[in-house]
Amino acid sequence: MFGESKRSLVIWLAIVLILAIGLRVWLWTSYPPVAYSDTASYRRSAEAVLGGFEAYDGTRTPGYPVWMALLGPDRVVYASQLVLGLGITLVWFYIGYRSTGKPFMGGLAALAHTLNPGQLFFEANLLTETLSTFWLMLAFLGAFVWLENQNCRRWWLGLAIGLTASLAALTRPLFIFMPIWLALCLAFSVDVRKLRLDWKPLAAILLPAILLVGGWMRWIQNNYHTFSLTTMTGYHLVQHTGYYFEAVPDEYADLREVYLDYRDARMAETGTQGNTIWDAIPAMQAVSGLSFYQLSRTLQSISIDLILSHPGEYLSRVLRGWWLFWRAPVYWDAGGITSQRLVAVLSVGILGARGVLVAVNLIFVVASLAVLISKRLREAWAITPFHVLLAGSVWASSVASSLMDHGDNPRFLVPLQTVVVFLVLWMVYRSWEVWIVPKRQKARAENA
Repeated sequence: MFGESKRSLVIWLAIVLILAIGLRVWLWTSYPPVAYSDTASYRRSAEAVLGGFEAYDGTRTPGYPVWMALLGPDRVVYASQLVLGLGITLVWFYIGYRSTGKPFMGGLAALAHTLNPGQLFFEANLLTETLSTFWLMLAFLGAFVWLENQNCRRWWLGLAIGLTASLAALTRPLFIFMPIWLALCLAFSVDVRKLRLDWKPLAAILLPAILLVGGWMRWIQNNYHTFSLTTMTGYHLVQHTGYYFEAVPDEYADLREVYLDYRDARMAETGTQGNTIWDAIPAMQAVSGLSFYQLSRTLQSISIDLILSHPGEYLSRVLRGWWLFWRAPVYWDAGGITSQRLVAVLSVGILGARGVLVAVNLIFVVASLAVLISKRLREAWAITPFHVLLAGSVWASSVASSLMDHGDNPRFLVPLQTVVVFLVLWMVYRSWEVWIVPKRQKARAENA
């Protein structure tokens, strides 16, 4: 029995490695690194990092700019992200295998990541998602080991979890809550029903967060007079309030009229006001005489007042942003592939993959809500603190991203998409083990 299990493990690991490495070799040789509208600002920040942060403008958290500064050219950054993608795939193999004892579950969890075009093509994009996914997966891996192996519940592991969670937050500000969430999950994981608190993971995980994330926010406050991860909070909030910017008081009439002009033009061109603010900033600065940072703080104050005076408008946008969060987009550039036949095949495959992922996302939403109210499901699916940690991370991200921004919401799920797929795979696996297998065994016994 042990020999068969070991052989199965080797076979599944070989399948994963062959596909994961082969696909990335193909991508590297056939598809260029892709820059998006955000890429230039990351490069500008990377240059400021190389200059000793003297010209750092605070518009980006330092995680990805430091990564780009260390690695240099786009092709090298691209290659590093392919390596990170392979590492993420192997982490999922380990978690899938160790959580079930089944090599095929390790293989399915790993392939769910590496065969997802939304993940694979993102490794070629000069954006933060692959790096933030990598840091998150290391944090989740550390949490998994902490929960599964009592002998590993040491200070060094808690510090490592806190460090990687903090690096995820400094790469993608959305995940600022992650060190706190991980600390609480592990601190109360010993006996959830009695709410017994273990101070070791709480202190060990939060210490790096206080030093790194808190230290960075203090640096932003000292230099730009706002206690935040970036200097962009006001601009992000306008993604919400721009829909009802007519309600801005006459005190800010010049800013209001400029924004409305740009919003009307944007609506005529794209049908939505999303991302209007990025085009309007120079004109709003010119008419107001405010600096970039002063304008952000002013728009933050304006937006908070609008949200408080128009809560219904705000909540309607939050709900729409939350719904958009689950759309499972694939960010790729068909122009980067020379073969039109391959582009046609990929387009169909990507459309099919998106359909599957949207269905999986909806199953996750419904099933995770059902687990909250059904003890029978919790027992049948053997829900552990690790599953709660993963599901809570997804839910918290969906809510936090919708509260703070109403722009490219579907992109916010990318670092956690495989988490959703893994949890649905787990539910299917447990349903099969608990309900289908016993019925088949009973039928065989009756027919014998």
